[in-house]
Amino acid sequence: GIGVEGAGSLAGVLGKCKALAHVDITGNRVGAGGAGMLARVLGECKALAHLGLRQNSIGDEGAASLAGVLGECKALARLDVSYNDIGDEGAERLADVLGGCTALAHLGLKWNIIGALGAGRLAGVLEACKALARLDLSYNDICDQGAVQLAEVLRDCKTLAQLELMSNRIGAQGAGRLVWVLRLGECKTLTRLDLRGNYIGDEAGRLAGLQGGCQRVALSSVFSGSSSGQPISSAVSGSVCPAAIIIMVSLTHGTGCTSTWESLKVPDKSPSRECQCHDADGDQAHKSPSRECVTATKP
Repeated sequence: GIGVEGAGSLAGVLGKCKALAHVDITGNRVGAGGAGMLARVLGECKALAHLGLRQNSIGDEGAASLAGVLGECKALARLDVSYNDIGDEGAERLADVLGGCTALAHLGLKWNIIGALGAGRLAGVLEACKALARLDLSYNDICDQGAVQLAEVLRDCKTLAQLELMSNRIGAQGAGRLVWVLRLGECKTLTRLDLRGNYIGDEAGRLAGLQGGCQRVALSSVFSGSSSGQPISSAVSGSVCPAAIIIMVSLTHGTGCTSTWESLKVPDKSPSRECQCHDADGDQAHKSPSRECVTATKP
């Protein structure tokens, strides 16, 4: 990767490209220092529509630096800061300015360390960004409280099509609130809700029985250490990877829902084997949700 020094050199060039629309420096480990250098010039790129900074270890400090200028990027349609060790503080700083990015359609934040506090502030982005079509928070740590806060604003999201929440240690409470919102049939644009790798348990059955607003709900279960399909509600309690659920919702309103259950067979290896799955971007990842949830209230 180009590192901090390379980021400084790149920033010197970018500052002269006033019409620049696409910047992607994925996997360059520029760190917080490099992110700060880039931030100083990105605010001058008024045409910037795509900013990709995946795998750069920018942390909360780097996220804060970006937040200081992204409000000037009114054309920004896609921001991806996945795999960056961003926590609640960084997520909150980004959320505070992204609400003003009215063209934002894709926000990628997967594989960070965002908890319930950060998720609560990001819920405000869902409300404010009227063009937002996809929010990816997979492989964070938002737990039930974060899921509940996101669910509270889903009914007001008129453009959101994909909500990715894989492996966030969401349990029955968070899934239950999502079920409740979806039952209301008010999320008329949502076509994909990904809850694989969470502790959902018997809420899976309720997701299968959704009524109103959706034409088809497909639930796929993945059980670690199992070579034969089992119903989610009966298999989840003894599973190392309790319930890996993907809900695909195709919306044809007023027709009700039919549900399809599909068991995906995985090799029968060690019973301590972690859940393996691919997210919507095709990335294969492992995550063991073993951290303690932080008790938090919505700001």
